[in-house]
Amino acid sequence: QVQLVESGGGLVQTGGSLRLSCAASGAIFNIYTMGWYRQAPGKQRELVAGVMWSSGRTYSADSVKGRFTISSDNAENTVYLQMNNLRPEDTAVYYCNSVVRGIDYWGKGTLVTVSS
Repeated sequence: QVQLVESGGGLVQTGGSLRLSCAASGAIFNIYTMGWYRQAPGKQRELVAGVMWSSGRTYSADSVKGRFTISSDNAENTVYLQMNNLRPEDTAVYYCNSVVRGIDYWGKGTLVTVSS
């Protein structure tokens, strides 16, 4: 089993910044990817950004390019999401995701609210 614990959500004004963290623990050998998804009220869960664990290659949704940056600390099995220039439409529950040995694991989510 793999456990993912997120932290760093909260309330911020438009244009502000937040940094999310996700630490993986448990049977975490052979991580394939770690990343972030979000789900806004009434909408489907969508990919925000991710990192290929072995190569470090990152990818992100067009809607966050230039504003959000994903980074990782492989030694600590932790992934971060630096979110700058936040907009009200970024308001959502952000979920950490990891694919380990072909299985998707999810954190419980952390709420990010951006006020206008």
